[in-house]
Amino acid sequence: MALNNAAESEQGSQPQIVALAGGVGGAKLAHGLARVLPPGALTVIVNTGDDFRCLGLAVSPDLDTVMYTLAGVANPETGWGIAGDTRQMIGMLERYGEPVWFSLGDRDLATNLLRTRLLDHGLPLSVATARLAGALGVTAHLLPMTNDHIATMLDTEECGVLEFQEYFVRYRWQPRVKRLWYEGANAAQPAPGVIEAIESASAIVICPSNPVLSIEPILRVPGIREAVQRRKEVTIAVSPVIHQAAVKGPTVKIMTELGLDPSAQGIAAYYADLVEKFVVDSQDQDIPVPPSIRKRTTNILMSNDADRERLAREVLEWVGSKT
Repeated sequence: MALNNAAESEQGSQPQIVALAGGVGGAKLAHGLARVLPPGALTVIVNTGDDFRCLGLAVSPDLDTVMYTLAGVANPETGWGIAGDTRQMIGMLERYGEPVWFSLGDRDLATNLLRTRLLDHGLPLSVATARLAGALGVTAHLLPMTNDHIATMLDTEECGVLEFQEYFVRYRWQPRVKRLWYEGANAAQPAPGVIEAIESASAIVICPSNPVLSIEPILRVPGIREAVQRRKEVTIAVSPVIHQAAVKGPTVKIMTELGLDPSAQGIAAYYADLVEKFVVDSQDQDIPVPPSIRKRTTNILMSNDADRERLAREVLEWVGSKT
């Protein structure tokens, strides 16, 4: 792994890698990185803009997706939730006539019950996350982007203003988005350890997550974008689209509606102030990128654990190379 950076020498022979992630695509690459790196060498900074209260519980969908994936317990069919989970609690709520558009599994419910209890006892989200992840055997450092509340909000043509989970789950991301903002971001602070991890990283990887729904909320926390910009020479991003189609989710749809170019070329331009290298799928090998960015091509589709490990190794080798 060619990571020729002063931060590596400061940390000894073991590189320290930071990943910015959210959603299933981000979780998959974070998992690949965790599998090829020594225990403790990876810090994953996760989007919390989609956190909300459900049935009185503090739910952190992206944090849990990344945590379950790193722990090896994620549902392989959906990428989120817990493998083999049941829905008896939700089924009983349905019998009572309650709305159940957000479906918590029974095992997943335990995670959210414990998180809520820890938060209600005054612990910050970062500490609660560390306790949950540690109990599941996760060796990577899992950090929420902030301990403060930020809500990704969407103004839609059909349904008016929606919180993220209403848009994404209740309405299955079908309403047309007119405007998007991150409520509370300006007043938030990075969670403890976030800026320090970025500043000391041998490499920073922007995972193939939705740029506006998963990565931008992280960057909107004051201080985080500037910290990544200062480490631009060791930062690499992986495209979340292949040949103008999202690998998963609403990336192409929502970027188009917001007037952004949803192609790999457009996403490279979106990250131009943050990265020096950009990884695209082999099907996009001919796309132009901004002159400040060096492009690499490979198969970025992660269908299994072997694909995740291969892509993780390639990303780490490329971000540390001189070409």
